[in-house]
Amino acid sequence: MPVTARSLGHRFPGGPWLFLGVDLDLRPGRSYAVTGPSGCGKSTLLAILAGWVKPARGTVEVDVPGRVSWVFQHPHGAPRRTARDHVSWPLLASGLRPADADARAQQLLDQVGLGAHADRPFAVLSGGEAQRLMLARGIAARPGLFLVDEPTAQLDRSRAHEVNIALSLLTEPATVTVVATHDEQTRQSCTDHIDLTAYGAVP
Repeated sequence: MPVTARSLGHRFPGGPWLFLGVDLDLRPGRSYAVTGPSGCGKSTLLAILAGWVKPARGTVEVDVPGRVSWVFQHPHGAPRRTARDHVSWPLLASGLRPADADARAQQLLDQVGLGAHADRPFAVLSGGEAQRLMLARGIAARPGLFLVDEPTAQLDRSRAHEVNIALSLLTEPATVTVVATHDEQTRQSCTDHIDLTAYGAVP
């Protein structure tokens, strides 16, 4: 499996176990919703998969082509640069010619419902639009592992729905997608479910 975890557990010094005994086999072309109450370790699990945090117990193996991309709760961008620019950057960095990068960026923006906003600067996008832009930019890098942390946490219901639709459309055949979420609709947008309460996240 491209991403595996065996007997994974984590706690911070002096604190309780967030989770214990997590066994995962994550496959490309699938999207995995990680759910559980606040403080159960959802974001920590993503950080462990990314290699940013060493687990207190167990092992993780990530054998995927390409980079790890992460989309955070709060979208950040260059205020004066356009939506197309944000998605083109990782494509240019991968070696595409500017014209090809712009064309692919436009396809991804169309896919997440932002095609008509391609020339708008980041500063004028709504929260939901900015989050959809971050999803498009993240997948543009062709990551082997795509981590998304609470993408709808700061959004109202209608904008969260737009983000969830975009998330469901961005599953790539060569990418393992893992999404930490409280949102039932986000969970339903993913193909698979990892419930951390099943691993001792809640006493």
